[in-house]
Amino acid sequence: MKNFILLLGCALLCFNLSNAQEEERSDNTTIKGQFETLVRKSTNYRQGGKRYEVVRLLELEAFQKNILDTISAANDNISELQATIADHETTLSSLNTKLEQTTKNLTELTAEKDSMSFFGIMVSKGTYKLIVWCIIFGLLIFLILFIYKFKNSNTLTQQAKLALSDVEGEFEEHRRRALEREQKISRKLQDEINKKKGV
Repeated sequence: MKNFILLLGCALLCFNLSNAQEEERSDNTTIKGQFETLVRKSTNYRQGGKRYEVVRLLELEAFQKNILDTISAANDNISELQATIADHETTLSSLNTKLEQTTKNLTELTAEKDSMSFFGIMVSKGTYKLIVWCIIFGLLIFLILFIYKFKNSNTLTQQAKLALSDVEGEFEEHRRRALEREQKISRKLQDEINKKKGV
């Protein structure tokens, strides 16, 4: 049991040491961490009532080199980002031009799709439908008027035929009567002539 506790204590101690080293390493990778390490490793003294920090020149030069390298890397990164931004702006400008052209083409195609040629004039589909329906209704009204006039004329013609038939019948009856009268008068005349001859 004592060995287990001792072994567990050693494991915890090793874990804490490795954790501390990792934190120190991660602190040393940033400028802030390096600066804090530089201050921590510096010594101080007082002279004339003022406090001075003493930093090893080698560490200060290393810190300066790291700062200059970081600034140089940042400037390189800025240059790369500016080049990337310029490329993106060029691409964006090109895409905007293509989008405008595509929008224009789409507008033209939509206008063509939504319009039709009517006697050589481009009119919208709504106007075309209105014109066609007006023509259809006009022809329908004309047809109804034609049918009405035809039926009216046909009725008048039938009435005229009936009236003509009646007049012809009356004329035949009148002619027959006139013929009978004429025959009667002719007989009477003949009878009178015969009477006079016989006297």
